[in-house]
Amino acid sequence: MDDHQNSTPNAIGLCLLPSELMHRIFLSLVLPEIIRLKLVSKSFSHIIADQNFVRECNSLSSSTTWLFVYKKRWLRDAILHSFTARSDRWFRIPITELLKPINFHSEDLYFLMASGNFFLFASNTVGQVIAVNLVTMTVKKIPPSPLGPRGTSSWRRSGMKLVTGRPGSDKFRFMFAEFVENRPVLFVYNSETEQWESTEAEENHIGSLPRGCQKGEGPIFLNLMNGPRESVVIASTADCHAPVVLRPRFDGRGLIDHGQANAMDRLHVYGDGYTMIVQSEGSSERNRNKRIVSGIEMWGVSLDGRRWEYISRVPNELMKEIEKPYGVMMGCLEERNGVIRASLVSNCEGFWDIIWLSFDRKTKEWTWIPVPDCKMKGWNMAGISFSSGLTLS
Repeated sequence: MDDHQNSTPNAIGLCLLPSELMHRIFLSLVLPEIIRLKLVSKSFSHIIADQNFVRECNSLSSSTTWLFVYKKRWLRDAILHSFTARSDRWFRIPITELLKPINFHSEDLYFLMASGNFFLFASNTVGQVIAVNLVTMTVKKIPPSPLGPRGTSSWRRSGMKLVTGRPGSDKFRFMFAEFVENRPVLFVYNSETEQWESTEAEENHIGSLPRGCQKGEGPIFLNLMNGPRESVVIASTADCHAPVVLRPRFDGRGLIDHGQANAMDRLHVYGDGYTMIVQSEGSSERNRNKRIVSGIEMWGVSLDGRRWEYISRVPNELMKEIEKPYGVMMGCLEERNGVIRASLVSNCEGFWDIIWLSFDRKTKEWTWIPVPDCKMKGWNMAGISFSSGLTLS
């Protein structure tokens, strides 16, 4: 991993410090900086390889949330960029060299999602998904699903989930939901068995969500279909048992009310049983192609799975900080440990802008995390995802 400034600490000066002090200094860095330090000197590598350091580093890193953006011109220029609120700059992760052992016919890849140390990319030509472990630097082709090869346009962000084990685990499950002959089906790939399983979801007749397989663990939500008033969602436990179909509907309050705005002026961003509604309006009479975000609300699936429940609206003071004109916009959303994180990516006349918002369900507070310029003018956006749980091992 690298960063835009391509800077490294003064190795000679650091080597003169006591190892205990270097240990504390290294722990204050984010994971890409620590991985980079391993290449600087043997003494640095020795400290980072120490099991006590690995344990402390993993404990800190596993709770850190990253935003990953994949941008490209051609395959040889494909770069994965990463940012976290613990730092003030983007880090560059070269992908091209890592993927060289696998022949993709000089094709560009699309970044699907990430979780822990695993990152999934999709190939449009051969219709395959590729799993990349950025810490062990290994690449693995996932065999085609029971539905056969799928192009990048077939994958819907809110209909997929990558589930990894405990920090440092080399196992994962890739889940996605799809209609098969008008039947809702959950497909799961298990990296340990290297096999796909499929289970037809049942209607939610009892009016309650499935319970998690572990204490405090809620269901996994995969969106099958999203309409202006109703969604079709599959809810499953982490062990993928007994998936059920939910059909949450909006009750007409808030920005969803037809009296507030036309449906074309709203962007819905779905993920993990939540939806963020982004309301926009024209920036001026002269330029109707530009829009400005005028309101943002967060909604969640109700306990009986039959309604979208209103949660909160971004305060006006915060809206003033993020109001910018845009031409097109997309987003991603995830929930982890009671915190809902959402990213809105917009383009205005070739310039990209990224907004990172978080909502803490316990404190009921919104947070705006300023994201530095990712220098994306002239590049193509080829995927965006949040991820948590990056570790050294």
